[in-house]
Formats: sequence, structure tokens, C-alpha cells
Amino acid sequence: MMLDRISTQEIINAGRFNLRPLRLSDMGLIALYAGDERVARMTTSIPHPYPPGAAEAFVTRAMAPDRAEDVWAIDGVKSGEGEVLGLISLKKMDRNQSEVGYWVAPLYWNTGMASEAVQALVETNPQGNATMFASVFQDNLASARVLTHCGFAYLGDAESYSVARDATVPTWTYSRKL
Repeated sequence: MMLDRISTQEIINAGRFNLRPLRLSDMGLIALYAGDERVARMTTSIPHPYPPGAAEAFVTRAMAPDRAEDVWAIDGVKSGEGEVLGLISLKKMDRNQSEVGYWVAPLYWNTGMASEAVQALVETNPQGNATMFASVFQDNLASARVLTHCGFAYLGDAESYSVARDATVPTWTYSRKL
């Protein structure tokens, strides 16, 4: 059953890299990058410091047949880069909608990689969504630019709790009709 479910999560060609389902061998690089405070502080769910075993638990959940979220590694092997340059995900919501989440390793910030990954996910629309949503912390202007560059429209302000910051942080929410 697990193999059938995992095989339905397709590999997405995103030009200079592929978006591919996670595999067990990704745990080390996920732990390395997610353990970087600069990455953790721009997410709601990554703790800092990153605890031992967290990457293993995350990858195990991402590979589970009953998962509520599809997660892809941004894999740059085809252009001579690493196997995990960041992650991008779609969390299933009701009414044929999903929430996009992503992070990119700091080495690849300001390279267009996040925009290319989000655009590839939107164009492929692997879950067949009618709408995708995303939220970014208001102090993460680069991620806001990624979303607007990919055709997401601003919906409004909100707040989300950041585990790494141990605080509620103001956010901007965006949507994209497909």
C-alpha cells in the first residue's frame, strides 16, 4: 500500500532541478538545513534548535500512505547541485484546495529557486486543486515576492505561531486560482 501511494506522488521537472518525493536518505540534509536558525525562523513548524530524530520523524510522516501533506525535495542533481536544496509541500484542505509551504537552504537564497519550485508546483497542480493558498511572515519579504511572482494574490493579514521564535508572528496570506 505504501509503495502504491508514494508512486502516485509524481516527480516534477522544474527546469534546472526536479521536485521529487522524499526518501529516507534525505534525512541528513533536511536536518542540516532545517537546523539552520535562518530557515527555522521563517517557518511555523521547524523548531530551533532542531532536535535529534526530527528529520527522521518528518520524512517518515511524508512517506506515510495516509499523509495529509505531499512533500517534495528540491533536487538539483541534474544540474550538479545537491540532492536536497530545500523542500516544497502541498497540504490538503477541504473544497479542493491546498496550502503551499516551502523553504530553501540559505546557500540558494536569492537564486530564483523558490520561485521556480512554486511555479512548477502551480503549473503541474499534482493534487488537481482549484485553489492554492500560502502564508508568509511579514518580515520575510523574499517569500512574499516569490508568491506574487508566481501569480498569487494578496488576501489579507493574519498571525501564525512560529515554533522557532516561540511567538505569534504577523503573516500575509495569498491565494492562486487554478
